[in-house]
Amino acid sequence: MKDDIERVEYASMLYDFYGSLLNESQNEVMALYHEDNLSLSEIAEELGQTRQAVHYTLRKAEKALKSYEEKLSLVSSYKKNRQLAQKVFSIIDSAGIEEPYAEKIKQIIEQITD
Repeated sequence: MKDDIERVEYASMLYDFYGSLLNESQNEVMALYHEDNLSLSEIAEELGQTRQAVHYTLRKAEKALKSYEEKLSLVSSYKKNRQLAQKVFSIIDSAGIEEPYAEKIKQIIEQITD
């Protein structure tokens, strides 16, 4: 169950980064599945397709997104930057930097890593 949730979360993140690179059909299915949280059956009904066709399109789109990530590593870089930002936040908190400076530094780091 946890693996399925992690797979869907990862696919959603890939879609956020690379969704605009998908073809129209793949983009539509991914949006309905990941943004609108529709089931495969619900998507099939909405698009007038079979559940199997929707499943095939979804898997093909996810494969394309993974391929983009393998080449560009944007999601990987984003995750690393967020981890580094959290470390910097911890350092700021433990360093005793006074407000409003600490909060301003954190806001700037958030903007950089967003």
